[in-house]
Amino acid sequence: MLKRMLLAMLLLCLGTAPAHAQSREHWVGSWATSQMVPTAENIAPTEDLTDATLRQIVRISIGGKQLRIRFSNAFGTAPLEIGAASVALSAAHDSARIQPATLRRLQFAGHPSATIPAGADYWSDPVDLPVAAGADLAISLYLPTAPDRQTSHPGARAHIHLVHGQQVEAADLPGAKTSTRWYFIGGVETDSPGASALVILGDSITDGYGVQPNTNLRWPDRLIERMRANAATRNMAVLNAGIGGNRLRLDGAGPNALARFDREVLSVPGVTHLLIVEGINDLGTLTRDAPATPAQHAALVREMIGVFQQMVARARAHGIKAIGGTIMPDGGSEYYHPDAANEAGRAAVNAWIRTPGNFDAVVDFDKAMRDPAKPTLLRAELDSGDGLHPSMAGYKAMADAVPLALLAR
Repeated sequence: MLKRMLLAMLLLCLGTAPAHAQSREHWVGSWATSQMVPTAENIAPTEDLTDATLRQIVRISIGGKQLRIRFSNAFGTAPLEIGAASVALSAAHDSARIQPATLRRLQFAGHPSATIPAGADYWSDPVDLPVAAGADLAISLYLPTAPDRQTSHPGARAHIHLVHGQQVEAADLPGAKTSTRWYFIGGVETDSPGASALVILGDSITDGYGVQPNTNLRWPDRLIERMRANAATRNMAVLNAGIGGNRLRLDGAGPNALARFDREVLSVPGVTHLLIVEGINDLGTLTRDAPATPAQHAALVREMIGVFQQMVARARAHGIKAIGGTIMPDGGSEYYHPDAANEAGRAAVNAWIRTPGNFDAVVDFDKAMRDPAKPTLLRAELDSGDGLHPSMAGYKAMADAVPLALLAR
């Protein structure tokens, strides 16, 4: 009798195991943005965030059968209260209109509101909302009171819409005030079996300097299109972790690249690849305001390489393929006005990036973007005109320079 009972229990367990495995969720970051403390004109007026609904439009890179939103109070000095929140498909990515049938109220552990501790991120509960790759989502959140210190991404290059009152379920927000800065949102994650994600850790070039709002013409946006058209990479998300003015080792407009590495790379589910496109601001700021000694130049190169080594080691420890992007020329920049010592430093760092074994792979943006006749300059047709940032054609060339074979799993 006992043997028959044990056998029955074993068969029951074996019979239910496949169904359990099939229902297991597989969360992957589908959209993300980097967080920082806004300054000067990037700080939203307190009255705009008091008794206010913010509707923010984001374009996800892969689809899924469920999704959840990552809200962020990463740089808040006090708890952030979210009174209500929702997500829906946008009716037009340059407006506040949504598709009402797709509206889903967000909950947090089953409750319609949440209090996010200072310095923390907070996931919403998953919602059943099947979404396609490239869908535009409208994320709405209601703030009863403005936070003491804001967490935002100033380089949204997309319009957000602000109105007073709790209106997270409104089909439209007529008369809303607009801004081109994201606030308190860090990512969208989808339940996407078999999918993975690439994080691009970078500065203003990756963030999309010069790209007009609502156009989605950053170079990572172009890369997403290429990957979606390729069978080997169409199920991989691209997460833009660019911050204008960002540096490897010192804070600037936002936290340095190493300081934000854990939050923006390692904590995001589904990340299998990392592409680092950083360093030009470290080199440029060294001598922007005053000359540097040879010893200072040598120390900077050594410290930059040290940060790269740290990030590669941490990525590899988490099973993430670390890809290095060579630093593009800035010899025509009147902002940085680099001299021969700066150029020697760039060459030294690029030589290290290209050395086999230091990274798992390399994307040679320097080679793709430089003028063959004047290698310290960007090619004229790829230069925005400031000698530092690419033009729209330059952003396309950057995306096209990434060998998709490096991203195939």
